[in-house]
Parts: sequence; structure tokens; C-alpha cells
Amino acid sequence: MSANGRRIQKAAIRKGVSHVSTQVIFFPLLLLALACLSSPLSLIGSPSKERQLGPGITREFSATLEDVMEALQEVLHDQTIHGTVIYDKQPVVTGATVVDSTPLFEPWNQPGKVFYKIRKDAIAPRHFLETADQGTIAVRYIVTSIGQERVRLHIDAIYVENTHRTPHISDGTVEASEAKAIEDRLHAIQTTEQENLEAIRRRESADLVKATELKQREDEKALLAAAQSSAQDLEQQIKTLQHDVERRVKAPGVELKAAPFHSSASIAALAAYTEVIVVIVTPHWYGVELHNGQHGWIHVDNLEPLP
Repeated sequence: MSANGRRIQKAAIRKGVSHVSTQVIFFPLLLLALACLSSPLSLIGSPSKERQLGPGITREFSATLEDVMEALQEVLHDQTIHGTVIYDKQPVVTGATVVDSTPLFEPWNQPGKVFYKIRKDAIAPRHFLETADQGTIAVRYIVTSIGQERVRLHIDAIYVENTHRTPHISDGTVEASEAKAIEDRLHAIQTTEQENLEAIRRRESADLVKATELKQREDEKALLAAAQSSAQDLEQQIKTLQHDVERRVKAPGVELKAAPFHSSASIAALAAYTEVIVVIVTPHWYGVELHNGQHGWIHVDNLEPLP
């Protein structure tokens, strides 16, 4: 090959290498540009189309649904967003209001009752990720009964800017603080109910003791009355028996005989109206005892009942 031909061949080789080098450099740059266009970093500063909500917090309480709802209503209406501050200047964020719904959360169509509390015009509240600007804090409470005395409570919190509508999820502090506030109120409600039940039990116990004592006194009175009545009956019976066995001598008097015969010897002469006790009864004669203990016989015709 001539010298001129070799020069032409070298020039062609250099041109081809330059073209290949340009392609090698160009394609990586093109891939890098495409990667940058598809990277999430290219979206910085633009509003997010899809709101990312935090996981929230779920708590279960050993309580009735009524008690949990009462505690929740107290927290709902305390006008406070618990667990956050604004620029660390306020110890609590007040001015919150209860609403029936809010576009900051998707509509709830699952089991359970849902409630909302919002605080408008909050400036960069703490414990919401990457907060900035002015916006609205929204807290959602979902209450589900899972048993007769078992209730599940789920709480979500979010902060959305007014201008860019950028959502900022909570780091969990707001939800935990709201749950703690509800738990504290529920404990207070249950403590009060327990104290009221104890007071009722003590009152019922005292009433039962009083009723028992009153019943015992009434029973004792009844027993005493029955005993007195029995004693009176016994006395009356004794009096009746005494009346039945006691006699007195008819006027003008009579002889106390040693035996139940008219011909028997006389033991003593008894004046009229002398009282005797009949100890033996026969068809015609009474064996009697005098008050001095002397015994004898008197014919029935000579004695009469005591007046």
C-alpha cells in the first residue's frame, strides 16, 4: 500500500473511533437524563397527588361502649389538639372544633363510628413530618365495639397546608397523646362509677342491716307480746283452775269431818265463808285442804264457788 493510502486508512480509523466514543458518552448521558426525569427527586416542590396517611394508633379498652363514647366526647369538645405545639410557643394547641366530616380524610364506610376534630390556621405544628406554612390539623377517631365490655379505638392525625395542599403525616405523638387523654378520662369515668357502685352497695348494706335489726326488734316484740299473752293466758288458766278448785263454806258454817261420812268424827268447826281447796272429788263429798294445811271432808251441799 502506498503512503497516501495508509494516511487515508488511518484517518478513517480515527473518524470511526471518534464516532464510537461520541456514542459511548451520549447513551449514558441519555439514560441519566431519563432516570432524573422519572426520579421522585424531580417531583420536589410539586404537590403530591396521593395523600400518604400515617398508620395512626389503635387501642383496645376494657369498658362499655357508653363509657368510651363519654370519654371520647369530652376529648372531642375540649378544643385542644393534644401532642403538638405551634413554634414551641404554646404549651397546647387550642381552638379545635368538632366537625361531622373533613376532606382531609377519605370518607369512612367501614364498621364503627367515626368522629373528627380540626384546628384551622395552625402554623407549622410540631410532630408532623416536614411541616411548613399555615394549614389545618385534622384528627379522626374510629370507635368499634368488639364485645360487651371491649371497645377498639383507632386515631389518625394529619396536617395539610392551605396553599400547596401538601399533607404531612403525624409521627405518632398526636395520636398517642389523644389516646392518652381519652384513656385518662375513661379511667376517671370508671373510677367514679366504681365509687358510686361502692357507695350504693354500702348504702344498700346499711339499709339491709337496719331492716334486719328492725325485723329482729319486731320479732322480739312479737315474741315478748306472745310470751306476755301466754303468761296472761297461763295466769288466767291458773285463776280459772283456782276458781274451779277453791270453794267456801256456806253459812252458817260446817263441821270438817275426818272421813266422808256424816257419822265420822269432827276435826274442826269451820265458820261461814271459810275458803278451802278441793283436792279430792267424790259424788257427795269433797276432800279439802285448809289454808293452814289441815285436811278433811265436807259434804258438797255445804260448799259454794267463790264469788
